[in-house]
Amino acid sequence: MTKAVTDPAQMTITQLQVAIGRGDLQPSEVTESCLARAGGCEHEVRAWACLGDDKARMAARLLDASPATGALHGIPFGVKDIIDTFDMPTQFGTPIYHDHRAHRDAACVALLREAGGVCLGKTVTTELAHFHPGKTRNPHGLQHTPGGSSSGSAAAVAAAMVPFALGTQTTGSVLRPAAYCGVYGFKPSFGDINRSGVFECAASFDTLGWFTRCVDDIEIVRRALLRAPARALEVVELADLRIGLFRGPHWDKAESATQQLIEASAQQLSTGGAHVHDIEPPPGFDGIAQHHRTISGYEFARAISWERTQHGQLLSPKLLDGRCEDGLQASYEDYITAQAALVQQRLAYEQMMRDYDVLLTAVAPGEAWHGLQATGDPVFNTAWTALHVPALSVPAFTGTGGMPVGLQIVGAFRADAKLLAAARAICQGLNIGIVPGVG
Repeated sequence: MTKAVTDPAQMTITQLQVAIGRGDLQPSEVTESCLARAGGCEHEVRAWACLGDDKARMAARLLDASPATGALHGIPFGVKDIIDTFDMPTQFGTPIYHDHRAHRDAACVALLREAGGVCLGKTVTTELAHFHPGKTRNPHGLQHTPGGSSSGSAAAVAAAMVPFALGTQTTGSVLRPAAYCGVYGFKPSFGDINRSGVFECAASFDTLGWFTRCVDDIEIVRRALLRAPARALEVVELADLRIGLFRGPHWDKAESATQQLIEASAQQLSTGGAHVHDIEPPPGFDGIAQHHRTISGYEFARAISWERTQHGQLLSPKLLDGRCEDGLQASYEDYITAQAALVQQRLAYEQMMRDYDVLLTAVAPGEAWHGLQATGDPVFNTAWTALHVPALSVPAFTGTGGMPVGLQIVGAFRADAKLLAAARAICQGLNIGIVPGVG
């Protein structure tokens, strides 16, 4: 048969499904292409904590000889290195867990393998999925942060080393790296995706997320992780969408160029027929970030009690003096007061979203910061994590410095498929399509 001329490493999940399904590509060819891509740019991007070359090759060759039984048959993926895999180390971005081995896959990894996915390796995370950076660099500019904490996953997808990769979000650890690295990044509704085998940072907020190079691929992965039958996104017309332009209480922290790009996009969508309205946040919305900080600090400082008390000398001052110290200073009364406040905010948000299908807002203040010592400001991510709602970062723009700038699309709780269908219509209205790999 005639082989597809496109480099398999540059193809999306959707494209690979078609090519593998009709016999134009074998799973082993896709895996070899991704490994070759990693071999060519990993020395610069540094996205991988562990690359399982031989294991991936063996899994792909077995799939060559097997009929497709899942939606991800023969498609490689990366796994953030706080998520357990039985066949590769899980090291959590800290020397405390050097060469640590789990005896089972995390539920999410097992589900992706069950769907036919090929685990290519473990991607770099910041220290215990917090703010102290790992070694990863942004493929669009090697002196710029890739964001965090899912740094390696975002960079690996942006550099076309894998068509998708898993990350996690407790504050902004999927959405911000997606924006900085110029890929699609999705944080689903809290609780939808099983977290068994995923390192716990703050149980009230921890959410599995993932990165792709097109919006349709987000839904393919979502349904595999739900162990639900494959189903295409609903086709939504732009003219049927009710869109809220949400500036919010932190709008002044966005760079003026970012503000202008998002406002111009809202105007373009309105001209294209969408019903776009400026909206004000519910009362008390500006307190969400502090409630999140109280809860996440309280939970995290207790979750890592063993690491903190037995191996504190191996943890960064940024971790010990920041989130841990905040959490240890917070009382139980502070904790339950913040939890109660967020319950009220979730109810207020649900009420507000009865009039809108999705919101448009910033993902990050602007382009990825120059320098590798910090991972960026999560100011535009925290509220959506705290509210437990789904949010998508779309690679919509290029900033004045030539780096990617994202557009964030936010939906209602447990309306993830609706959000993604609306996002596809919005991307079409803004002429945003498949993102090519860089690096």
